[in-house]
Amino acid sequence: MIVTLIVVCEVGFWVLLAAGLATRYLLKMPRTGAALLLCEPLLEVVLLVATAVDLESGAEPSWKHGLAALYIGYTVGHGHRTVKWLDGHAAHRFGGAPPPAKPPRHGMARAKHEGRVWLGTLIAAGVTTVLLQIAIWYVGDASRTVSLESWMTVAWQAAAIHGLIALSYALWPKKAPKTEPEREPVPAGRD
Repeated sequence: MIVTLIVVCEVGFWVLLAAGLATRYLLKMPRTGAALLLCEPLLEVVLLVATAVDLESGAEPSWKHGLAALYIGYTVGHGHRTVKWLDGHAAHRFGGAPPPAKPPRHGMARAKHEGRVWLGTLIAAGVTTVLLQIAIWYVGDASRTVSLESWMTVAWQAAAIHGLIALSYALWPKKAPKTEPEREPVPAGRD
């Protein structure tokens, strides 16, 4: 049931996002579109409550509950950035707004950008850890919660790997390509 609910929440996320943006820009109803976009967090609340009810009803804590916590953590850490990015593109494509700024491609500006994205992953790992720790305390039997503890490790391993990748942008910043000076055109017929 939990895995199915995770899939439903993911599909629901994209359906609500598409409906919110379409309502906002195609139907020219910005308030209604914003209201639909603000419903996104309700999907995570539904998943959280369903996971808690599943554990309360005596379900054995398993990888499914860990995955649910990881999914909620990822959505908290990166959901807002994803919605904002897509909203900027929809505003440009359908609302006449200027194109959204692209992330920097070179130098320390790129490193700072990657660092900000990594902060979202840190938030995701933190939220995942908090949710899993609450579930562990709730179950109250260390022998039954080993799988939940392993998901904490997965969350922090992902954050560490992402942190190393973000750090690489600071240690070895990509240099902007050098532009070649323009040459005078050679008139036709001259060698």
